[in-house]
Amino acid sequence: MPTPTTVETAGRFTFTDWQEQPVGSPDSTPRLAHATVTNAFSGGIEAAATSCSYVIAYTGENVGSYSGMELVSGGVDGRKGTFVLEERGGFDATGTTCRFEVVPGSGTGDLAGLTGSGGFTCRHGDASVAYTFTYTIA
Repeated sequence: MPTPTTVETAGRFTFTDWQEQPVGSPDSTPRLAHATVTNAFSGGIEAAATSCSYVIAYTGENVGSYSGMELVSGGVDGRKGTFVLEERGGFDATGTTCRFEVVPGSGTGDLAGLTGSGGFTCRHGDASVAYTFTYTIA
């Protein structure tokens, strides 16, 4: 059996939909919100419409952190399948940073056995966001 190879890939994504609802009082700080988001990925990860669910903690005006899960159905470097990314990041008035990791055992199809991690930095106002992703497929 061949040894899995670690691959570094990159691309871009865009937010295609963002729906945010307060959890509890929307007028206090800190406060929580739940966001349902759809992204479109191109490059190493190809997905026309992902499904994301985030919990956001606002610790100030336009400052806070978030965590969530993103279901990616499409492909990675030509291999087709589905997988889930666990995401954690922070944001302030200038932008957002995020680190993500493949949820173990979530890969299907040609992506069964997928492991990996990556991230991005987004400046407010960017139309699309560059990401990096390092992975192996067992």
